[in-house]
Amino acid sequence: MLQLQRTATRVRASHPTAKLSSTASSTGDSAARRLIVDHGGRVTRTRVAVIEALQGSAHPLSHDELGHALAARAVPHDRVTLYRALDWLVEQGIARRIAGSDRAWRFEIRARGAHHHAHFHCDRCGQVVCLEDLQPSLAAALPAGFQLDRAELVLHGACAACGRSAEDDTPPAP
Repeated sequence: MLQLQRTATRVRASHPTAKLSSTASSTGDSAARRLIVDHGGRVTRTRVAVIEALQGSAHPLSHDELGHALAARAVPHDRVTLYRALDWLVEQGIARRIAGSDRAWRFEIRARGAHHHAHFHCDRCGQVVCLEDLQPSLAAALPAGFQLDRAELVLHGACAACGRSAEDDTPPAP
């Protein structure tokens, strides 16, 4: 039995993710870890990796895109763990969930404070882009006594690449 335990320890130490785990614990004061601790959560490598992936992305990511990002970073995870991590991040207000017309949720990190912006969703390829310059001022339109907690503004259409490909497919006018 003792021999078996030693072998398991050696395998664990030489496993590719062992280096990632030791690196993550050596940078124990990362922004992602502090964010989780500040919200009273348990720090897990999946939560840390999801926050870092969302922070490093220029656009909101779907569950599948996040799964690929974690796999590329050699972070072991399963679909359920990823869903639970995303649900917790949304419940804590760390991340925001954005509905897509393709019925796939996309996620982005919420900026501190009341940062509101719109999103553009390409109905052809599914890409979602943040429109930082489009700041909806919906609170001003609310009746007296109403308070806005959150708003979602999603514009739909075709992105530049899909718009160009549609023009290329259009037969010439007679």
